[in-house]
Amino acid sequence: MKQKLTFSTFCASLLMIGFIPLAPGTFGSLAGYGIYMLLPNWLYDGSCPLVLPMLILGFALAAVVLCTKAEDILGHDSKAIVLDEFLGYFVATLFLPHSWLIGLYAFILFRVFDIAKPFPIYRSQQITGGWGVVIDDLLAGIYANVLLQIVIRVFPRFFGI
Repeated sequence: MKQKLTFSTFCASLLMIGFIPLAPGTFGSLAGYGIYMLLPNWLYDGSCPLVLPMLILGFALAAVVLCTKAEDILGHDSKAIVLDEFLGYFVATLFLPHSWLIGLYAFILFRVFDIAKPFPIYRSQQITGGWGVVIDDLLAGIYANVLLQIVIRVFPRFFGI
């Protein structure tokens, strides 16, 4: 595997987090959790419900371009490309209350779905270029989010709600 540092590989590796030799995807998601904890509550409290989804959409489209270019240098769906895990984590937190506990559960569930790759996540990786790199993680984030939405409604006290 070639490892050449360019703007696209720097961004797609999430500022080089993807070059951590052990579990780079987990570290990329963990970076998402860290940023999530720094974000203001108003992004999650419903007062501006479209801001975060629009930011994620914009970053996802940019990620497709960056990941396509990074794949050309690092190889097909290189483990060093973790920008997609970072974005997928934020999909897992969309439209949920903002708290460290919900963020933690989003992290765990996102990683489970990203690693297990239930249908159609696994098949989405067959899409060529950056689309295939990014879409599977967005789908894993959707799976984690839907499960959290259900569990929060069934057991709200478990989350301190």
